[in-house]
Amino acid sequence: MSDTPFYEVTGRGPVLLLVPGGAGHPMGLGPLTDRLATRFTVVTYDPLGLAHGRLGEPVAEQRVADWSEGARRVLEEVLPAGDTAYACGTSSGGIAVLDLLARYPQRLAHVVAHEPPCVTVLPDGAARRAELIGRLDTEPRPAAEGGSATPMGVFLGRVLRPFTRYAPAVPPFPGRLTVAAGTDSRGQLLHRTAEAVAGRLGCAFTEFPGGHLGALDHPAHFADLLTETLRPSARTRS
Repeated sequence: MSDTPFYEVTGRGPVLLLVPGGAGHPMGLGPLTDRLATRFTVVTYDPLGLAHGRLGEPVAEQRVADWSEGARRVLEEVLPAGDTAYACGTSSGGIAVLDLLARYPQRLAHVVAHEPPCVTVLPDGAARRAELIGRLDTEPRPAAEGGSATPMGVFLGRVLRPFTRYAPAVPPFPGRLTVAAGTDSRGQLLHRTAEAVAGRLGCAFTEFPGGHLGALDHPAHFADLLTETLRPSARTRS
């Protein structure tokens, strides 16, 4: 992980930290960010700097703790002392915000983790993870480094294995976490996982529009529901 955290800031209002899924590249999140920026100061964290010129550089196997520590350093740069931020992470970013909340709850007002793939929380989690990793090993994989590197290649080669081993801890302050899954994901592994995480942590569970990529496929609806989840008293714009 770079000593310099990579992020972009847009909008006005309370700080909302976004941690993208995959390898953390924020590609495709523009419409969601634009919608949220009418209500929040949106800080989009790019853990590996892939959108900041680092795609193709060597990448070590990733650690959840490094992503959450990087997110903490981003908050230290953008958040006034004593203030708290909101946070939302999707997929691997959902795991990162779970860890961020567990480690630094004093900096967070509320967190939404959307379909975090920490499948080991399931009763059959070890088997499901082995099945998931096993399928990846039999399929062609994009490059993680070099001139042909892609964000998906980095995710499959450096992020997926370590992140799916993550077991979330109970947040120290109740009421600050919502775990979410997409309505189109019902009956699928990551919807089951999200429900299991919520049950394990004793937190709220809700459904968002679309499936695993709902933030990209339904940005306006996703942004509106995210706003209502993070700030129930705030009215969203139509």
